[in-house]
Amino acid sequence: MRSERILGGLGMSFSEWKEIKLGELLNFRRGHDLPKTKMLDGNIPVVGSNGIIGFHNEVTTKAPCLTIGRSGNIGNPCYINKDCWAHNTSLYVDDFKGNDPKYLYYLLKTLNLGHYGGGSAVPTLNRNHIHPIEIKATINLAEQKAIAHILSTLDDKIEVNNQINKTLDNMAQAIFKQWFMDFEFPNEDGEPYKSSGGEMVESELGMIPKGWEVKGLDEIAEFLNGLAMQKYRPTENEKSYPVLKIKELRQGRTDENSDLCSSNIEKKYIVRDGDIIFSWSGSLLVDIWCGGKCGLNQHLFKVTSDKHDQWFVYQWNKYHLDRFVNIAKSKATTMGHIKRKDLSDSKVLIPSDELYLKAAQYQKYLFEKIMYSKIEIKRLEEIRDSLLPKLMSGEIRVPLNEEGDAS
Repeated sequence: MRSERILGGLGMSFSEWKEIKLGELLNFRRGHDLPKTKMLDGNIPVVGSNGIIGFHNEVTTKAPCLTIGRSGNIGNPCYINKDCWAHNTSLYVDDFKGNDPKYLYYLLKTLNLGHYGGGSAVPTLNRNHIHPIEIKATINLAEQKAIAHILSTLDDKIEVNNQINKTLDNMAQAIFKQWFMDFEFPNEDGEPYKSSGGEMVESELGMIPKGWEVKGLDEIAEFLNGLAMQKYRPTENEKSYPVLKIKELRQGRTDENSDLCSSNIEKKYIVRDGDIIFSWSGSLLVDIWCGGKCGLNQHLFKVTSDKHDQWFVYQWNKYHLDRFVNIAKSKATTMGHIKRKDLSDSKVLIPSDELYLKAAQYQKYLFEKIMYSKIEIKRLEEIRDSLLPKLMSGEIRVPLNEEGDAS
């Protein structure tokens, strides 16, 4: 393939892609010190090595703000289209040298700059060590903008779905609280049950609607702890699954760095889309897994039930999560965790069959909407992550018209 080849007769030439030093595309500058105690009330994001770490009332860099982690999470790029305070745990771009900022953000995501960190105790990233890095990039501004548009369109759709999921989850929790905590579900006349004088009876949790039961959390669901997956590595040429650990649960998907396990583990330890996963040790969280088939690691529960719908089990686990977090924090001498007794001690309310079915009309719909949206997010992330290195290397070219604009 000749480097000067015109693609598709659209005036696109490989001569506009070249080997270039990173410092010729942009200039990094070290961020500015700002202790938490000196952050003043304001709406200016303070950007550190892990993204936004707080807010302040002064600006160090005008929009757009493009940073990478300098210490801590080194090399991690962050793009915010707002005026910002760039924290001293980051390096920020103070000169884009005529290049498209969003294109440079995606370019930085492909460079693994964390490998250039130095220092023994706490690795840090020195701008003088990364400016000389030789990379391949396009210097055509129109093509930069076109590449950034493709990738940011996918990111924007992912963010929209995430926001929709938050809204749906908040709606589901609000309805659940109204019905199962406040007992203001609609009575036979469509009026709020408790405030309309609905009959209440005494229970170990206080007054509850007549006909309801109190049970332990472990009575409505099974909590299956995962395996020590390092004992179940795949053999050569054996089919494997990625391992679901706390990291994967937190990010909602597995990745190329996820451990692998044999596909011959017991079926009950295989996690599938729609399963409820509860991290009970370290970072406690409950979520609906939609990151594809994988193996359940230890310190995670797969929560299932043959008595109740997933939405019901999910909402009660979410309800008790704050209490579980406090229990874990009290384990001062060990990694914070809960015990099975804590599940038994966590009480849930079981309504009448008729009311349960009415609640399911709302809750099941919202649960499934969230699940399918999460699956779409995973698909969009896979498309973006597949396109990113190919667009950034020139393997896939964006067609430009004769005027040099994206066609």
